[in-house]
Amino acid sequence: MAIEVTDENFDELVIQSKLPVLVDFWAEWCGPCRMIGPLVAELSDEYAGRATVVKMDVDSNPGTAAKFGIRNIPTILFFKNGEVADKQVGAVPKTILASKIDGLL
Repeated sequence: MAIEVTDENFDELVIQSKLPVLVDFWAEWCGPCRMIGPLVAELSDEYAGRATVVKMDVDSNPGTAAKFGIRNIPTILFFKNGEVADKQVGAVPKTILASKIDGLL
């Protein structure tokens, strides 16, 4: 299961992570976000111990979303060594997300 992150713990769980991190920026009212939610949860299980998968509700955490220029959701940012290494906007197949994680391992 993906970890819920907030503005308060984002730096600790994402920026300071030793592992690559997938951050799913989403909102409850977003249909495409609900479509990819189960895929993100599966990736969390499949990459356990090799990558971290987290979700951030943009309505509850506007500071971090603004900091990274999130204007459309779902947006998925991929972090490595505390930096944004890749980005995916919109709902896409799980294979695309997995290939982006694989590229960071």
